[in-house]
Amino acid sequence: MIHYEMDMCTGSLWKKILIFSIPLMFSNILQIVFNISDVAVVGKFAGPIALGAVGSTSILVTLSTGLLLGLSSGVNALTALYIGARNRDGVKRTVHTSALLMAIAGAVIMAAGILFASRILTAMNTKAELMEGAVCYLRIYLLGTPALAMFNFGNAVLSAAGDTRRPLNYLTLAGVVNVALNLFFVIVLHMGVMGVALASIISQYISAVLVLRLLLRSREESFALSLEHLAMDRDVLRRLLRIGVPSALQYALFAVANLFVQTSVNYFDHVMVEGNSAAANSDPLVYDMMAAFYTACTSFIAQNMGAKNRERMRKSFYICMIYSFGLGLSLGAGLYVLRYPFLGLFTNDPAVVDAGLRRISVMALSYCISAFMDCTIAASRGLGKTVVPMLIVTAGSTVFRLIWIWTIFAHFRTIESLYLLYVFSWMITGAAELAYFRRIFRYTKVSPNG
Repeated sequence: MIHYEMDMCTGSLWKKILIFSIPLMFSNILQIVFNISDVAVVGKFAGPIALGAVGSTSILVTLSTGLLLGLSSGVNALTALYIGARNRDGVKRTVHTSALLMAIAGAVIMAAGILFASRILTAMNTKAELMEGAVCYLRIYLLGTPALAMFNFGNAVLSAAGDTRRPLNYLTLAGVVNVALNLFFVIVLHMGVMGVALASIISQYISAVLVLRLLLRSREESFALSLEHLAMDRDVLRRLLRIGVPSALQYALFAVANLFVQTSVNYFDHVMVEGNSAAANSDPLVYDMMAAFYTACTSFIAQNMGAKNRERMRKSFYICMIYSFGLGLSLGAGLYVLRYPFLGLFTNDPAVVDAGLRRISVMALSYCISAFMDCTIAASRGLGKTVVPMLIVTAGSTVFRLIWIWTIFAHFRTIESLYLLYVFSWMITGAAELAYFRRIFRYTKVSPNG
C-alpha cells in the first residue's frame, strides 16, 4: 500500500522539506498555468487587444486567489498543529469546519467580484479599448472561485499531512484539459477571451471534484471528510479565522498595492500596458515555486510545534529560507537569460516584446529578495501569529509602495522607476518581519493548545 503522508517530526529536514516541496512547486505552477495559457493563447491567436484585456485583470485574479490562499493557510497551519500533536479529534473538527468556511468564502468572493467587476476595472484606468474584453473575462473567470476555494481547502489539508503528490496529479490532469480547451475554444470556435475564461473554470472544477472525492473516500485517515460531520466548531472557527483572516488580508493588501502599480502602468500607452501584461506572467511562475517552501515552512513548524520540538522548528525555518532564496535567484537568472523566448510565448509584436524586456530587466534578479519577507511570514504563521506580520506588510509593502509611486515614480515618470519599488519594499519589510519572528520564537511556548 502506498503511503502519501509524511511524518515531519522525524528524519532529515533537508531531505523531507525538499521532497515535500517539489510536488507543491508543480502544483502551484499548474494553477498559474491556467491563467498563463489563457494569456499565451489569446496573445497568439486573438491579438494584442485581447491580450491587454486579459492582462488587465491579472491583479484582480491574484486578489481573489490570494484571499482564498490566505484563508487556506489557516487550514494548513491548524491541521498540521493537530496532526503533530496526534490529536485526531482536533484534526476532524478542523477539516469539517474548514470545508464550510472555504465554501462560503468562495461563494462570497464570486458574487462580489462579478457584481463590481466593471466598476473596479474602470477605477483602475483600464483602457477603453480593453474594457469590454476585460469585464467579460473577469466575470466568467470568477464563476470558478467556489471550485478554487474547495481545491485550496483540500490541498491545505493534504499538505498538512505531508501529502503533496496527489494534488499535483489532479492539477496535472486539469492543466492538460485547460490547455486543450483553450486551443479549441479560441482557434476552432473563435471565442476569444470568453473561451479562455471558460477553459479555466472547467479545469478548476475538475481539480476541485477530484480532491474532494479523495477526502470523502479517506475513511481511515484523521483528515477524512464526511458530509454528515460537516459543522462549524466555534473554537476551531475562531482559531482558523485568527490565522486565516490576517493572512487573507495580507494577500489583499499586496493586491491593492499592486492595483496602484497597475494603475500607474496604465498611464503609459497601450504597447507598454501589453508588454507589462506579457512580462508580468513571470511573477506568479517565480513566486509560486518559491511559495512551495513557504507552505513547507508553515507545515513543518506547526507539526513540530504540536510535537513540542523547538530545535526542529528553528531548523525548518532556516532550511526553508535557504531553499526559497536559492530557487528565486536561480529562476530569476534563468528568466533573464531566456527573456526573448519567454516573451515570445505571449506576443509576436516586436514593440510589445521591447516593452516587456524593460520589466524583466528590473525584476529578474529581484525576486530572490522576497524570500526574506515571505518565508518569515510563513514561519510566524506556523506559530499561529499573523496579525503583526500583516501590520508590518501594511507599512512596509503597501504604504511604502504608495509613497514610492507618489514621490519617486511621480518625479521620474519612467517604467523602471516604477518597478524598482518591489525590491526596496521587500528589503524593508523582510528586515522587520525577521526581527518580529526572532522575538516571538524566543517567547513562544511549544504546546498544541497554545
